[in-house]
Amino acid sequence: MILVTGASGTVGRPLVELLVAAGLKVRAVARNPAGLPRIVEVVDKPVLEGVTGLFANPRAIGADLVGAAKEHGVRRVVALSAANVDDDLDRQPSRWRGDRNREVERAVTASGLDWVALRPWTFAANSFGLWAEQIRRGDEVRGSYAKATWSPIHERDIAEVAVRAFLDDNLLGMRPVLTGPESLTQEQMVRTIGDAIGRELNYVEAPPDLARQAMVAQGLPAEFAARLLAMQARSVGVPAPVTNEVRRILGRPALTFARWAADNAYVFGERP
Repeated sequence: MILVTGASGTVGRPLVELLVAAGLKVRAVARNPAGLPRIVEVVDKPVLEGVTGLFANPRAIGADLVGAAKEHGVRRVVALSAANVDDDLDRQPSRWRGDRNREVERAVTASGLDWVALRPWTFAANSFGLWAEQIRRGDEVRGSYAKATWSPIHERDIAEVAVRAFLDDNLLGMRPVLTGPESLTQEQMVRTIGDAIGRELNYVEAPPDLARQAMVAQGLPAEFAARLLAMQARSVGVPAPVTNEVRRILGRPALTFARWAADNAYVFGERP
């Protein structure tokens, strides 16, 4: 049985579906189990009895669960980490939203269990928190650093790589850095979402202070907003890293941001 923590999240939900499709038994730790396959055992906190594989989401668990997993007979852990996990902590914005990538990855790699640490670059789903509400209201998106670059990865690609990490041994002891297939600016990403929903969207560059205030007004932590903007500033005019790991592992190209936007058009107010 595979225990999936963070099972209602953007990676956990497709991971659960893919594991079930592969014929594996799944126990899902989920705050919002709606839409998960009925065959899945849903729990509200990690239950390790009978578990042989653990998907460790660093926003959903602490490093202590990894030690407990070994004591309960878990044999393999696949950790969701991040491409910037080795950077200074003040250059890791997601820490201010609860991620403990470094602590969980270190616990996993030191556990004595079979392990794989997935290090994705920017999630395409970050677009939800930054732009979805604005796009639902109109055709103008205000944000900072229009030329800041990401190589956004479709969360399904992360989930498919995680399934591969559970099913075979080829990735054991590895930390693959997972990216989308292209470097895109913020304004290019917004235009791509517009194409997916049948609207012409315009990215309007705002001063960083105003962008930070807008993010905080949307409920994002102030420290997260400040560090995200600093990261964007450093990437202006610098192509985002693009790796070939998804193709190497899955035998197909990474899914494009255009595909992600089409898959999630309903969130942004798809034109009827």
